[in-house]
This record gives sequence, structure tokens and C-alpha cells, in this order.
Amino acid sequence: MSTPRRKSVKISGKVLYLTEDAGLLKQQLEGEAIAFDPERHALVNNISTDELTPGWVCYYYDETLARYCLVGLRGGVIQRDAVKSGGFEIIVSGRSKGCGSSRETAPYSERESGIKIVVAKSIEKIYGQNCQNIGLLTTTDFGIVERAMRGEEIPISEFTRGLDPISADVVEHGGLFAYNEARLVGEVHPPTITTAPRAMTLCEKILARHAIVDARAGSLGVTAVQPGDALFVRTDVRFSHEYVTPMAESLFRASLGPDARVSEPESVFAFRDHLTFLDKVMSDSHVKLGLREQSQSLATVQEAFTKKQNIKLYGEVFRDGKLVGSEAICHNKVIEELALPGQVVAGTDSHTCMAGALGCFAFGVGSTDMANAWLTRDVRVAVPESARFNLHGELPAGVTAKDVMLYLLSQPFWKSGDGIGKVLEFAGSGVRAMGLDERATLTNMAVEAGGFTGIIEADEVVVEYLVKQRGLDADAVRKLIVTADEGATYVATFDVDLATLEPMVATPGDPRNGVPLRSLNEASGGEVKINIAYGGSCTGGKKADMDMYASVLKRAVAKGKRVADGVHLYIQFGSQDIRRYAEEKGYLEVFASAGAELVDPSCGACIKAGPGVSFTADEVTVSAINRNFPGRSGPGKVYLASPLVIAASAIAGKIVSPDSI
Repeated sequence: MSTPRRKSVKISGKVLYLTEDAGLLKQQLEGEAIAFDPERHALVNNISTDELTPGWVCYYYDETLARYCLVGLRGGVIQRDAVKSGGFEIIVSGRSKGCGSSRETAPYSERESGIKIVVAKSIEKIYGQNCQNIGLLTTTDFGIVERAMRGEEIPISEFTRGLDPISADVVEHGGLFAYNEARLVGEVHPPTITTAPRAMTLCEKILARHAIVDARAGSLGVTAVQPGDALFVRTDVRFSHEYVTPMAESLFRASLGPDARVSEPESVFAFRDHLTFLDKVMSDSHVKLGLREQSQSLATVQEAFTKKQNIKLYGEVFRDGKLVGSEAICHNKVIEELALPGQVVAGTDSHTCMAGALGCFAFGVGSTDMANAWLTRDVRVAVPESARFNLHGELPAGVTAKDVMLYLLSQPFWKSGDGIGKVLEFAGSGVRAMGLDERATLTNMAVEAGGFTGIIEADEVVVEYLVKQRGLDADAVRKLIVTADEGATYVATFDVDLATLEPMVATPGDPRNGVPLRSLNEASGGEVKINIAYGGSCTGGKKADMDMYASVLKRAVAKGKRVADGVHLYIQFGSQDIRRYAEEKGYLEVFASAGAELVDPSCGACIKAGPGVSFTADEVTVSAINRNFPGRSGPGKVYLASPLVIAASAIAGKIVSPDSI
């Protein structure tokens, strides 16, 4: 017999209001009750998963996470054990709770510290689904707090209102594993898709083709789907990295037993790509906490799991007998070797969406979703609404896809939270004129404001890439391409004239803080001098990015200039294939002549785990990474910009346009 459905929840503990007022927050943590007044007390917005569980906390993947809940929250008020020891059962914050990484450690740390209900003005898509998967209740109804504090027993229906049928069932069962247990014994059944034929968006068509009609018979495909339809879809590619694999493996064994086997392991992949260079930047305080050994255990657990399950592991690379880095960052390698147009790709990382540049439906999932997918090959999806971005015209010289995304993310649709959970479908002549790498920047950053994923219809650019990169047959690739229907419905449509755009910079704290580079000095109160320029990550470590770094640095070297005194310029490759490309192009010599420090593939500084991180709060970085949430790359301030601006700023010692070189 499976776990019975939950009917209600009753709260006996306290409420923790995450206020911008550090004094009020401290009072609560010290056991004092406060009379919260929404008119006077502002709640913290945009709390990222990096703040819930900073990168180093994710080296744990068990109940130890409870001790470190919210220790990364801006302001540094919350210390180890503070939430766990406070007797809190409700946690309240502002809009966009759980933005950023897909790490399931974030809600897990809240649940294990005693939190039963998360209340926020808006809740990010992946974080919300991870909460559902582990039985942590979420709501945007602030009236729940008062009712709970009166001792009222709150019906579970209050937390399922507005959810798709599968998500509602998962919440009622207390989590995804309990739901699947009931599903496997026939106690619950996913809803039958009855949507009539209709014009569909690109993502809708892919989901319709991958919809599971009968899991036991293996039949796939329905005539049509529409936003809100809840279904399970068959994945073509499943992957995880060492940051997440151990937690998923632990859940897999706990739910299915020590002898459980991964289904069709030939379509499952693992990556040792996140913590390759952690030893180079781990602080003495973290070493004393035993985090070196704890972090190393993640790779050990992953390697043992992949060997046992016969899963391909993209691991470390040695050159002349010395460890130099990883084979690739997972997202770069998924494009180089694994994903194809029209497929469904699920990965344990929010930037899985990068593969959408190939015309596939690629999205991030949490540990529980992946553990289930290892067995069933399917993942649950509520068909998302799509927003269409028609990019027209030609980008001016010095303006890149990164500038396009920083501009789009700064617009009200995203800053208001209206874009949460939406698919970004990019189209238009401006997109078709871009190479695959620049398209990948667009899809990669689709999640920075809470989007579900990004996708671009495959065309001859993709066909030529797959023929050249993988030796595939061109006609065979063309047959895989899925196109959006004429007349498809979009929740919003934006027409952007690329010719009107200019270089952009996102100021510290959020990728949505984009401002034109020309107004940065005014916005920042003067010139922004830098200590670090970082060119790398899945977003900024592609072949086209190497072209851009080299174009600026060549000009600088020709004029007798080098990286400014007191500045470190790091250029990190997204894969060994990209490093070889840079070597063949002669870029390694250019980079060295300019004074850049070259770093082999790894996620590295993007997750505070490699060269390019800051160590003090007064350090300033200009970076090509995709997000700059507080603490993401160290305690310093991080500005986001294009590869062209990164290189130029390294030479100038301050954030400048490439025109200045």
C-alpha cells in the first residue's frame, strides 16, 4: 500500500520573515517575535538558491544541509544552525523566491531545518517543482500565514490551487517518490491528454511527440497539447554532474533499493565538471571544516555509480601526466556530442536550456526528478506558455548576443516576474544571422529571470554544425527538425530591432540589472575599476567567445598594451574541443602575450569553485558568466558583460567599451 494522501497541515512553530531590515531579521533569529507590517517592513526579493545553499554547502547531500539553511543570504545575518534551532515552520519572503540554480539542496535544507511552508510573492519554476518533489509546501497567498498562526488546520487544497493535476497529486502525496509509488501500483493515473488539434509552438510540438500515452506499452505521442496540460514525457538525453549525482543516487537507492538499475543507460551521461579546480580556491576555513574531503567524495560517489550502472562519465583530463581540467562543461558537451533537434533533454542544472540552440526542448530538473527519470526515462511537465521574441535587423559592431540578453532581461516582462516559467522562443532574421554559439548564449540565459527554457528552431546553421562536428548525414538531421506552426498562440510577443541595441552591463546582484554601458559610470557613481576580468563558463567559453576575446586582445597587443596592473584576466575554455580550436587559431599565443591566465574546462569561477573568484567584498569583477546573484562567484561585486567588454576592460583596468582599445 502506498503513502496515503495528505489532507491538511497544522503549524505549531514560528514564522521567519526574511526582511531587508537586518535588525528585524536578527531579532527573530534570537527568539523575539515581531509584529510584521507589510507597509513598513520590506521583504527580501530575488532570493537565489545560491543564497539558500551557497556552493560549498552543496558538498553535503543529507540532513547536514539543515545546519546551513540560508547562510548565504545577503547581509550575512543568518549563521549556521540559526534556522534549524529557531523553531520556525513558515518562511516568508518577497518576489522571485528560488531564482538561479536548479540545486535541490536549497529547498531540502529548508525542509530539514523544520520549515513546512514557504510563502513568497512569486516562486521560481524549478525551485517550486523541487519543493513539490520533497513535500515542502509553497504558496503565494500571504493570508495562509495568519490562518496558520491562529492554529487553523490548513487544507492541502490551499497549496494545490492553480497547479496542474500531476503537480497537485505530487503535493497531496507528500512528494514525487510517494506519488510514483502510487502511480506504479495503479492508485493514481496521470490525466489523459484530450487537447484537440491546434496550432502549436515549437516546444508544444516537441512535447506532443514525446508524450507518454501508455508507460507499460511504451507508446508515445498525442495529437496536440496546450499550456497547462500535465503529462510525462520521454527523454532522449538525461545527464547529471558531480555536484548533484550523489544526492540523486542516494534518493535512487533509498526509494528503489541498493540493486536498482538505471533504464537504458546508453542515453544517460555524467560529468565531472563543476569542482575540478576547487582545491585552487578553497579557503582555509573551509578546509578546516573538512570540506575538501567532503567535496572530493562527490566525485568518488559519482564515479562508483556510473561504473555500476554502465553510464558514460565525461571526466578529468591529464596532460603530460598532470591533471589540467575537465573534458568539458556539461552544457557545451551536450551541444557538441549528445543532443539533436526535436529531442527532449533533461539535466540536473538550470542551464540545460543552452541545448535549445539546437532546436530541442532542454530543461533543468532537480535530484528527485532525475532519480525518477533514471528508472522511468520520463519526466513530468506541465506544458508551459511560450513568449515569442522576434529579433530583426543586424547587430551593430561591438554588440553581441550577451548584450541582447542583458537588454531583454532588464525589461518589465522579466523584472516584474511575469516571465517566470515561460519558454523563450527566439525567431526572426536577427537570430538566423547568428552562428550557433551566439544562439546558445540566448538559450543559455533564458532561465536568468525564471524562464522555463529557451529554444530556437533548427535551420541550416544547425545542420552544417552537426555535419561538421559529428559527421552526421545532413538529410537525416533535417528530418529531425521541428518547426512552430503558423498561428500558434504565445503569451506575449516581442519585436526587437537589433540595430537599436548597444553594449550592456548588468550591475551586481541580478542579471536583470542591465544598463547601457555608456551610462554605467553615471549609474555607479563614477568609473568602475576592476580587479578581475573573467572570460569563461558555458556561456562565455565557446568558440565564438574565443574569437571575441582574441579580436580585442590582438588589437591591444599590436598597440603595445597588456592586461592592466592589478587586474587578473582569466580565459577559460568550455571544452577541450574549444581549447583545441583556440590553439589552432593561434589564440593561445595572443592570450599569453596580452597577459591572460588560461584555464582548462570546468565550471570554476561561475560557481565559486575555480580561478577567477573573488576573495574579499571590495573586489570587483567583470564577467562573461550568466548570473551574478550575491555570493555566486565570491564575496565581491560582479558585473556581467559581453566577451568583447571583458577583454577591453582587462586592458583598461576598468569597465569600458571595446571601442576604447
